[in-house]
Parts: sequence; structure tokens; C-alpha cells
Amino acid sequence: MKQVMAGMVTQAPLKSLIQALLLISLSFPPLSSAYRPGDIVAMSKMGQYHSSRTTWHDVIGKHCPIFAVNREVLIPIAKPVGYTGTDPYKIKFQVGSEKYLIHWLLVINRKSSEVPMIDVNLRYSGGDLLGVTAQVVDMPLSYLNTHPEIRKQFWDPQHWPKHVLVRYTWYATKEQSEIDVSSGFYVLFGSALTFSFVLSIYVLQSSREKLARFVRETVVESSSNVGEFGKVE
Repeated sequence: MKQVMAGMVTQAPLKSLIQALLLISLSFPPLSSAYRPGDIVAMSKMGQYHSSRTTWHDVIGKHCPIFAVNREVLIPIAKPVGYTGTDPYKIKFQVGSEKYLIHWLLVINRKSSEVPMIDVNLRYSGGDLLGVTAQVVDMPLSYLNTHPEIRKQFWDPQHWPKHVLVRYTWYATKEQSEIDVSSGFYVLFGSALTFSFVLSIYVLQSSREKLARFVRETVVESSSNVGEFGKVE
């Protein structure tokens, strides 16, 4: 019975230590969710024609931004339901797990004779995506001269899907990186200090329990010895 009670007493501080360590681990920033250069940054797209909107749907990986990599991609634009060829068609995007919103961009029938291009600027620091902005501009002539079929297909009313060039440009925010490093150091230092404090309490409780158990066992043994001596006499 005494051994069972001792085991229960020993397990109690151990359980408290495990709970404390779990809380400490939850206080760490989610490093595993940080991006690394070359990672695909998830993106979804929605379209609007007249008052009708599509649902959000994922953009395939080869058309998505690549973290910290400047590049250009051609994104296909499907023919809207009920399209008559006269009214404008708009799209918008959500970028990253943070779901940064790029508001409506007019890409078809925008009252311009030039082929549109979506210029996307992405800000990042370390492994964090900090923000996204975008605007529709005219596709550079250098690109049109290299790919003349893009212009022809875009203005052909019978050719679908249309293809719109998207240019992803990444900008590192150095000041934010320095702040993040300092903040991360303080978080790690505070977590280590908390862990040391909890561990010290556990060691102290364990030592006190062992000492108390030793004293109790010594007293019991002494009492038993005294009883035996009394019987001999």
C-alpha cells in the first residue's frame, strides 16, 4: 500500500512537469510553417463577370509564386459563363496560408488595346510572407515580340482560355528581419528560463519526496528493531 501511494506521489509532479513542458512548446513560434526559398506559395483565384462570381479554387503549383524567386508565368483564364465579348471580366487572388487578398483586377475588356499583365509584388522577411500587392499593366513589348502568339490568341474572340502573364517580384524587408531575430532570441531565452524553473521545482519536489520516504522507512525499521529487542529480553 505504501509503495502504491509513493508511486502516485512520484507521478504527480511528473505529470505537472509534462503539462508545463507542453505549455512551453506551444509558446514557441510556429517555425515549421515558415517558408524556405523555392517553396511553392499556395494561391487561389476567383472570377467575376457581370454580377456572377465563381467560387475560390486553387491555382496549380506551376502558376503559383515560388518563395523568394522572381519569375513570370502564364495563367489561363477560362471563358466566363454567359460571356458576350463586351463586358469586363475581373479576377482576384488569395496568396499564402496567410490568405493575403489581391482585390479585383480587370483583365478582359479593360478599354485598352494592349495585352494585360498582372504585376505582383511580394514582401518577405526570413521565412515569413509579410504582404502582397498587385496591379494590371500593359504586357512589355519585349515579351510580346518573343511570344507573338500571346497577342494573337488574346484578341481572338474564339480562342479560350485566354492567357495572362503574371510577374512575381519579391522584396526582402531587412529591418523586419532584424526585429524578428531579436524577438526570437527573447522568446527562446524566456522559454529556456521557464523550462529551467519548472525543472528545478520538479527536482526539488522529487528530492523532498525521496528524503521523506527515506525518513519514514528509517523510522519504520527503527520501530521494528525496537520491537524485536523487546521480544528478546
